[in-house]
Parts: sequence; structure tokens; C-alpha cells
Amino acid sequence: MKGESPRSKRWVIKLGTSILTDESGDFSVPVLERIVNQLVALLEKGYEVILVSSGAIALGMETMNFEKRPKALPGLQACAAIGQGKLMKAYETAFSTRGYHSAQILLTRDGLENRERYVNAKNTINALLKMGAVPIVNENDTVATEEIKFGDNDTLGAQVANMVEADLLIFLSDIEGFYTKDKMLVRHIYSLEELKEYMSHIYVKKNEKTAGGMKTKLNAAKVAMTSGIPIVLTNGRDEEVFEKIVKGEEVGSLFHPTVSKTSARKKWLAHSASVKGKVFVDDGAYQALVKSKKSLLPGGVVSCSGGFEVGDRVELVNQKGEVFATGLINYSREEVNKIKGRKTSQVVDSLGYKRTDELIHRDNLAVLSI
Repeated sequence: MKGESPRSKRWVIKLGTSILTDESGDFSVPVLERIVNQLVALLEKGYEVILVSSGAIALGMETMNFEKRPKALPGLQACAAIGQGKLMKAYETAFSTRGYHSAQILLTRDGLENRERYVNAKNTINALLKMGAVPIVNENDTVATEEIKFGDNDTLGAQVANMVEADLLIFLSDIEGFYTKDKMLVRHIYSLEELKEYMSHIYVKKNEKTAGGMKTKLNAAKVAMTSGIPIVLTNGRDEEVFEKIVKGEEVGSLFHPTVSKTSARKKWLAHSASVKGKVFVDDGAYQALVKSKKSLLPGGVVSCSGGFEVGDRVELVNQKGEVFATGLINYSREEVNKIKGRKTSQVVDSLGYKRTDELIHRDNLAVLSI
């Protein structure tokens, strides 16, 4: 963006199905090659690029001559199985003829919720980048169920940007950026309050071959903004779009980070790890956690819910009912119910032992923007 474009070196770029198709809605190899040309120019400037690419289901539908996107999950999974190999073949052909190689990374939500698998995925992508390969990420649609699927690649893009600690997340769309109801292009979004207001400007645009839409992009933008990652939403059909961003020119809409860049572990805590319960705290604990950056002690807990055990991720809720933080808890729900509201010196009297003074240590806590 003009005067404010981040001089970033690691970009996560999300390509929607609409960007990879021609005017008739069919997958287009020439369109893909034009995009790859731009990506290669970035690589030659020293940028690291991770793609989050849609298109597998649409390619499967095209192969099987389906006019409408299947509604049942097995049908979607089958189309993905048919199309994913074709999608990767198109990318590898385009990159290899230009001196580079691509690599397939398939993810599901439960894979990122598990800390070990999350770290493994991150390490694999980092290794690929060191080799000079281009990781191409997609949801593993062939095995994903309703419970474990992301549902759209906008959300996946934000999660991947978090995981790899990206400097910039780019959504390539078929429009110039985010428009209000009165058709005004919004160039800058600075806060979550603005983002919430713009949610009311969204209208549903149905496409038989795609999922997602502007709502999913704004939801994904919230994840990135609260992790310290800027997001550009812009027109993917502009053949100079990446060069313009590198030069700092104003393109599309820029969603500014609402916090400084956080650690990879705290990003995982905030946005990827599975939630096992809730802990409700009083105003004193809320202020201590948010303002003074303290750990959570038993005395500040009012109540709890869920079936969490030691080491599980829980959400912290203030007196207004707002989820304001998340963290890894050192005591089970049964134990918390016995020591809530008590001083740390009273924990042994209540339990017969004390594992640690803190219910959640500051190092295992991520405060969210609300």
C-alpha cells in the first residue's frame, strides 16, 4: 500500500478458484502460468512464497462434467481426490519450466490443533523454503469431515500465515478489494471495531464452483490482524499486483495488524489449538492478566465449564461474558472447582498437594483482542 507497504520477505498468498478460471468458469492453465510468472519474479528477488491454493474441487467437477458443486461431503471429497493431482501437476509444470519446483502440503484443522503435528507441518514448510521450493497448501478435502475441516481456504490461509510467521498475507480475489454497500473501496482497516462494522456491508455472492466469500475473508483477516500480520485483499487478475505491493503502491484493501507480531507458540494458542473448556474470572484477575500481564491464580477464578484436564487449552471469560484470552491450564476442571477463589497458600489444604501456584502461567497464555 502506498507509503505503508510492509517490506516483507515471507508472503502467504491465497488463490481462490475464481482467480484460476477463465471467463467461462473453467480451470485455465494460461491464467495459472501468468500468476506463476509473477511468483517467480518474487522468488528471484529473494522473497519466500507459500501458496494456499483452491481449485482441486473445481478441477474434479470439470473432469466429471459436473455443473453444480456437490452438497454432500462424500461428493466434495471425491471431486477433490480427482482434482488435487491435476492441480499440482499444473503448478509443477509451470514452476519447473521456470527453474523452480512446487511441493504439496495437505492440512486439516485437527492437524493444526495438535501441537506436535502443528510444529511438524511448520518445520516441513520451513525446510521446503530453504530448498527453494514453493509449498502449495490446500485443505485435505478427501479425508476432512465436518468436524475437522476448515471449510474455506481463507481461514486456512490465515492459519498458515500464523504457523509460518508470515510477514504478509495476500488474498487474491476477483474484485479490487473490500467495498461498502455504497460501492466505495475501503483502502485501510485499522481496528477490529472497523472490521465488525464492515461485516454489515457484506452481501452473499453465490458461485456453484466455489466456497467462502467476503465474510470468510473478513473473519480470516481478524485472525491475522490479532496475530500481528498485515493482510492485503486485492485483484488477482492484475498482472503486476505483486510488483506494485513490493514497490509500496496502493492496491486493494490493507488490513493493519492490531498488535505487534506475537510468538509462534502464542499464535497457536490463540487460533489453532483445540478448546476443552472455559474459565470465568473476576474483574481483578481480568485486569491483572490484560493490563499487568500476570499469570492466572486460583483466587481470580469464579467458575469453570467443560471437561478439561491438565495441559488442555481453555478460554478465559471476563464478567461481561467476553472471551479475552486462552491458555494451557495446569489443573483439571475437578481441581479448579476445589481451589477457585482461594489463595495459593490454600491450594494444598484443598487438594492435598500443589502442582504449581499458577492455574495458567503467563508463558502459556495468549491475550486476545476483543
